[in-house]
Amino acid sequence: MSRLRTRTNRPPVALALPALLAVAFLLMPLIGILVRTPWGDLGEHLGSPGVVEALKLSLLVSLWALGLSLLLGVPLAWLLARVEFKGKALVRSLVLLPMVLPPTVGGVALLLGFGRRGLLGPWLEDSFGITLPFHTSGAVVAATFVAMPFLVISLEGALGGLRQSYEETAASLGASPVRVFFTVTLPMVAPGLVAGAALTWARALGEFGATITFAGNLPGTTQTLPLQVYLLLQDQPEAATSVSLLLLAIAMAVLIALRGRWTGTPIDRGAVTPPPPAAEEAPASAVPGTDAGTATDTAAKTGTETGTGAETATEHWPLNATVTGFNRLTLRAEPGTTIAVVGENGAGKTTLLRALLGLTPRAHAELRLGDADVTALPPHKRQVAWVPQDGALFPHLSALANTAYGLRARRVPRAGARREAQAWLDRLGVGHLAHRKPSQLSGGQAQRVALARALAARPRLLLLDEPLAALDQTTRAHVRHTLRTHLAGFGGVCLIVTHDPVEAVSLADRVLVLADGRALQDAPPAEVSRHPRSPWVARMLGRNAWPGIASADGLTLAAGGRLVVAEALTEGAQALAIIAPEAVSVHRDRPGGSPRNVWPGTVREITAVGSRLRVLIGSAEAPDLVAEITPDAAAELGLADGSEVWTSVKATEVTLVGL
Repeated sequence: MSRLRTRTNRPPVALALPALLAVAFLLMPLIGILVRTPWGDLGEHLGSPGVVEALKLSLLVSLWALGLSLLLGVPLAWLLARVEFKGKALVRSLVLLPMVLPPTVGGVALLLGFGRRGLLGPWLEDSFGITLPFHTSGAVVAATFVAMPFLVISLEGALGGLRQSYEETAASLGASPVRVFFTVTLPMVAPGLVAGAALTWARALGEFGATITFAGNLPGTTQTLPLQVYLLLQDQPEAATSVSLLLLAIAMAVLIALRGRWTGTPIDRGAVTPPPPAAEEAPASAVPGTDAGTATDTAAKTGTETGTGAETATEHWPLNATVTGFNRLTLRAEPGTTIAVVGENGAGKTTLLRALLGLTPRAHAELRLGDADVTALPPHKRQVAWVPQDGALFPHLSALANTAYGLRARRVPRAGARREAQAWLDRLGVGHLAHRKPSQLSGGQAQRVALARALAARPRLLLLDEPLAALDQTTRAHVRHTLRTHLAGFGGVCLIVTHDPVEAVSLADRVLVLADGRALQDAPPAEVSRHPRSPWVARMLGRNAWPGIASADGLTLAAGGRLVVAEALTEGAQALAIIAPEAVSVHRDRPGGSPRNVWPGTVREITAVGSRLRVLIGSAEAPDLVAEITPDAAAELGLADGSEVWTSVKATEVTLVGL
């Protein structure tokens, strides 16, 4: 097996030979330096006064160039990665230009821009007394010009790989854009920033062409180490080789330290570090060593001490929103209301949430929470907390620091914020995990921490985007119970986007059905279950849904055929026929008796749902039909994929819903 695998992975000679020649081509000059270096005189050459002075100047220039690159390049990288604007391609080309421009041409360009006779040179000299050419500051400018692109490109790549949901979630917790940048964005792109900074410093240390053209070659002033090598080559070639070896060693040390991380990657250890099997079996409301009631009492007491309990108990924020753009609807809800937002993909569910957050140009929300009109406020001032589907826990912070983030953004003192955050974690049953990082949490634990973080931020509106979608069934039940318990005491309105009918029915007071950005139905769960106005919602609830046009005795189906019903609607009206799977009878032969709706068909699929079987039956005379039968009935009928059967539905079992 191993021999076969080795042969399979062996590269073709036509590619391997040129690749080896390329490696030899790149390696040969380096070997030349190593072979020709006078090792016996290395210390004397590197310790000479001229070399030491040039090395000190090179370090000074390169560090100043690195500082300027960080000061100017980091905001530029963020702008290129996060903001869409006209001329963006041109700006990126300007960033890349010094990397492809001949260094001497770059020096000439700097002279024409900042020299004494350049565009800005006379103004700088007359107004500030600054003369860049033939001055150390000129060497710094030249090194910055050629080195800063390495930082910008590296950091832009890291920012491009960072999911914006982290930054958007931080904004929804009350953090200003500057705070988000320094507390979330920069820590998470640290590898890219470090890699870019190291490459920038190494490039600035080795800069030659632009420096000698723009700043000159003055010992002690602009004569850096690469320029010293150039001079030594004329009179002392062996010393030049020794100094070249020093620069080569520095460059190789930087590259080895980076280990190929040229663009960096955002911190996301959760994908590679498996979470420990910690206490997932515990009920969501339980804390080790206490029962659920004790944990809740403790959290309530702690919340009262820090101010959370009083605020939650006395403040209420009804929701009034008018959404325009892709979404076109009006939302009004009293405090404590939970609304499940459902609809097929592309219906506008997430767009609705982002409009309420103020995070999308696709839709605009005129939003009033309580007595406050927050329409014109930026996301971090709206007090609208958002929990995205993946939770977006900040991977560089512990569960406690994550939960306290919104409080700290609202200038709550650190000690008080940590006490309040610990109370919320205790309340949701994950207080014992406060000092763990997100990568050390299981899916259910992470979702509880994300919910605790949102609730701890004291929101007036809570938005949950499929918060339980990534969880297994057991964990989902625990988290759903926890969510239902704590939403009951929430003083604002909560919107939950979900595709799970159990979540919609068990968590929500109302179900908002969206289709193409519009509200197709907004009613209590029981009403939506009995009379769904959307085929998608009906199917989500496990019912057959056939659209058509009402006729005198039933429904003319849009897919062809007729359906007889007991109570018909006004003739010509658009309608939806709802048939429960358990109302569909399955027969091997054409049934006799009273059924008015009978069709032949073929079994396409059989799936188990609890203790019953759901049978999908296709027919040329009617739309696909789902029947629900017992395993004993399926065995008695001898059902299997491809079986020819007959289906029947009584007219009294069909419900027509006008659209």
